[in-house]
Amino acid sequence: MSDAHDKAGKVAVVTGAGSGIGRSVALGLLDAGYRVVLAGRRADRLDATIAQAAGQTSAHALALPTDVADPAAVDALFAEVESVYGRLDLLFNNAGANVPGVPFEDLRHEQWRSVIDVNLTGAFLCAQAAYRLMKRQSPQGGRIINNGSLSAHAPRPHSAPYTASKHAITGLTKSIALDGRNHGIACGQIDIGNAATDIAAKLGEGALQPNGTVQPEPLMDMKSVTDTVLYMDSLPPQANALFITVMATTMPFVGRG
Repeated sequence: MSDAHDKAGKVAVVTGAGSGIGRSVALGLLDAGYRVVLAGRRADRLDATIAQAAGQTSAHALALPTDVADPAAVDALFAEVESVYGRLDLLFNNAGANVPGVPFEDLRHEQWRSVIDVNLTGAFLCAQAAYRLMKRQSPQGGRIINNGSLSAHAPRPHSAPYTASKHAITGLTKSIALDGRNHGIACGQIDIGNAATDIAAKLGEGALQPNGTVQPEPLMDMKSVTDTVLYMDSLPPQANALFITVMATTMPFVGRG
């Protein structure tokens, strides 16, 4: 690539960048000097993320409203990335969805599909489009980081669609890591527990436990997640953090259930 690209810094795509972990990571990447493409369904939320960028780093941000469950929208997203920047160095595959927890027998098919379509199919579509771009660009290669969850290891009560989707992300991560070897494409997974997002705030008030009780759970600052993603992408091309778990130290994960 040209010297202009070298001076511009690495190019990253962050999905689900309009809130929570995606917003935190997008801002952290901007602060670190990346050119960041923010993807999410709502343009106003993407703009709100960019408005929080420090100093002049907002000039290095590009908001592209995208429904990751829509193949055409994903193709358009990565075509625009290639058109504007000429390459892609990092995909943080973060967009996710969930439904209110209900007993397994009461889960509706449309609820199941709404989670799987975003969490699994959306992650696949974005990873595949990023992979294709990373394979054909010069120099070849890049890194894909999938946002898993502690639910990729152990479920919470009444979480079948979310847990199934996150277990599947683990298989997707391993497959991409294997298939990407010959093309300089590394793939890793970050499994996050109780980051203090707006959605997770209710865990601090009380979360249903496997024994049927409701107990408050500790939360951790989202900066810990952002720092971990930055660490994963700081590794040289010949090294890959295949799986990393970052969690609130005293949350009920080890020994859950």
